[in-house]
Amino acid sequence: MPYREIARAWEAFHRDGITSPVVRPAVLASWQRSREHAIAADRSAAPLLTEAELFRRRRQNTRLLAAARPAMEEARNLLADAHSMLILADPAGTILETEGDARAVDTGQEVKLQRGGLWCEAEIGTNAIGTALACGRPVQIHATEHFCAPVQRWTCAAAPVRHPLEATVIGAVDISGSTDTFNPQNLAHAVALAHQIEAVLGRRLEMEHEQVLRHFLSKRSLWLSEEIIAFGRSGTLIYSTDRALKEVARRSDRFMQDGRLVALRDTHPQDWATRVAALLPGASVEIVQEDGEEIGGVLVLHAPRRMRTTATETPRESETVSFDAIIGDSPVMREAREKARRMAESGLPILLEGETGVGKEVFARAIHGVRLPAGPFVPLNCGGLPRELIASELFGYEKGAFTGADAAGKQGKVEAANGGLLCLDEIGEMPLELQSYLLRVLEDGVVYRVGGHAGRRVDLRLVSMTNRDLSGEVAAGRFRKDLFYRIAALRLRIPPLREREGDVLLLLDHFGALAAARAKLPPPRFTQAAREALAAYGWPGNVRELRNMVDMLVAMKRGEGEVDMVDLPPEVREEPARTIGVGDLKAVEEAAIRSAVDACGGNLSRAARRLGIARSTLYMRLAALEGKAS
Repeated sequence: MPYREIARAWEAFHRDGITSPVVRPAVLASWQRSREHAIAADRSAAPLLTEAELFRRRRQNTRLLAAARPAMEEARNLLADAHSMLILADPAGTILETEGDARAVDTGQEVKLQRGGLWCEAEIGTNAIGTALACGRPVQIHATEHFCAPVQRWTCAAAPVRHPLEATVIGAVDISGSTDTFNPQNLAHAVALAHQIEAVLGRRLEMEHEQVLRHFLSKRSLWLSEEIIAFGRSGTLIYSTDRALKEVARRSDRFMQDGRLVALRDTHPQDWATRVAALLPGASVEIVQEDGEEIGGVLVLHAPRRMRTTATETPRESETVSFDAIIGDSPVMREAREKARRMAESGLPILLEGETGVGKEVFARAIHGVRLPAGPFVPLNCGGLPRELIASELFGYEKGAFTGADAAGKQGKVEAANGGLLCLDEIGEMPLELQSYLLRVLEDGVVYRVGGHAGRRVDLRLVSMTNRDLSGEVAAGRFRKDLFYRIAALRLRIPPLREREGDVLLLLDHFGALAAARAKLPPPRFTQAAREALAAYGWPGNVRELRNMVDMLVAMKRGEGEVDMVDLPPEVREEPARTIGVGDLKAVEEAAIRSAVDACGGNLSRAARRLGIARSTLYMRLAALEGKAS
C-alpha cells in the first residue's frame, strides 16, 4: 500500500474535500460517511459507555458472548506476545470483550479501544469495527486510513458475524495492534474467527430447535384437531404444515412473511401470547424454555369448534375412522379389531382399557363410525381439566352460574354429543362427587346444566377409556361400582405395542410415510440394524411413542441418508436386542420406567414425556413399583 500517498490523500480530503484514487473505494466511502457524521479529524478517543449501560448491552448479547468465548480464550494465548488483541463488538459497535497481549489491551484504553468503547463510524469515523459493520463485509484499516488522527497509530482487521439462519449482522470480531504489527493475514484470521463463532451459534440453534421440536412432538396428541406451528427465537419457523401456514395467512396477513413469524421477531417472549391474541384470534402460544430461558414456542391454531362459546352453536362433526384403517396384522390386534366391530354394532356402552398411547381414541373413533349417520364425536379428557371445571365442561352451565361464566351460558359435552358419541378419556380421573351426576344422566337420558333447573333430553352412545384398573379402583372406593357397571357393559382391552408381534415395522413404515408427506420429503429409510433395534424395543409409550419418534427422525434427518443406530433415541439403542415374551413384560416395563426416571434426574414430568405416557400414569406405575418393593 502507498501509505505515504494515503497520508497525503487523507490531508487533502480533510483540508479541501479532495478524493484520491490511491485510496481504496471502501475506505473512501467510509471517509465520506464519517464527514456526514460530522466527525472531527482530531477526535482523540471513542465515547465510553457507563458501567450500567455496558452491563445492559452485554446482557442483550449473552448468546454472542458465549459463542465467542472459545475464540477469546484461544486469543489469550495466541496473541500474548504479538502486541495485538482480539475484540468482540455488538452490531452497534460496542466493544463487549477484549483479549490478547496485555500491552495492547492497556494501550487501547488511550483511545477507548476497550470494553464499553463505541466504535461505530458515527462516533469515531473510519475504523475496522465500525466500517465492517457499516458495509457488512470484512475490512482491514491500517494507520492513516483511519479517519481520526489519534487512532492512526493502530492497524485493525475486522469481519462481521452473521446470524446463522437469518444472515443479519449480529456483531463483529476485530484484531487490532500498533501499526508495526500490520499483517495482511490478520483479515483472513478475523474472517475465520467470525465463521467459528457463527458455527457455534448454528450448533446451538440446532440444539434449541430440536428441543422445541421434541416439546412439540410430546404434546401433539393433545392437539389432534388443531394446526400447529413450532418456532424458535425471533419467530424462526421450525416445523409447520402447509395447512397451518395457509390458516395463519387466512387469519392475518401481517403475522408471517418470508417463512418466519415476523410478528414475534421483535416481541419479548413474555408478550408473545398478547401479540398472538391480537393478530390471530382463537390461537394460543405455549412457550418452550431451556435452563429458564425462552428458546421458542408452539403456536396452536385452535379449530373453530373449540372457539365456540354460546349455547346455540354446536361442534363440527369429526372425521370418522374405519376399523380397516387401524394398522396392525398381529393376531392380538386382529382379534381386538373384530371384537370392537361387534361391540360397536350393539350400541351398548363400551369401556376401552389399555396403557397410555396404545390407540384407544382411534378405536373409539372407529366405533363411532360404524353407524351412519354417525353424528358428532365429542371427546373429553377427564384427567386434563381442573376438578372445578370438569362439571361445567361435561354438563354445561347457565348464565351467571359462577363468577367468570359466559353471559349466555354454555353447552356441555353431553349436550354436544346428542345424536352421536361421547368419548370420556381417563374416566378413572373423574372426581367421585361428579360420578353420581354422570350416572344419573346416563340412566335418565336427561342433563341439567350447572346452575340450571331445566332438563335437556339427550340420546347418545358412550365410549369410556382408561389406563387404570377400574375394578381395583372400585374395590378401593375411588370409583362408584354402579357407574362402573353402567359404562362397562362391554369391555375391550387394547394390547400394548410390545405384545403386537410384527406390528412395529408396519407402523414404522406407515408413520414414516405420513410424516414425510407432511414435510414434503422422501420416506425415511432405516438400516437393518435400526429396524431390528426398533422391533426389539419394549415401547413403554406404545404407538404414540413410536409415532413421535418417527416424526422426530423425519424432521431431523430431512431425507439425508438412512436412519441408523446412531440416529435412534438412547433408550432404543441401549435396550438389549431380545424378543419380549409375555412372561417378562412387567420386568421390561419396570426397567424402562426406572431408566427414564434416572436419565431425567428424578424429574417425573420429563420422565413421563420421555416415556410417552401421562404424568398421572407414571405416578401410578411408580406407586405400584414401590408397593412391590415393600
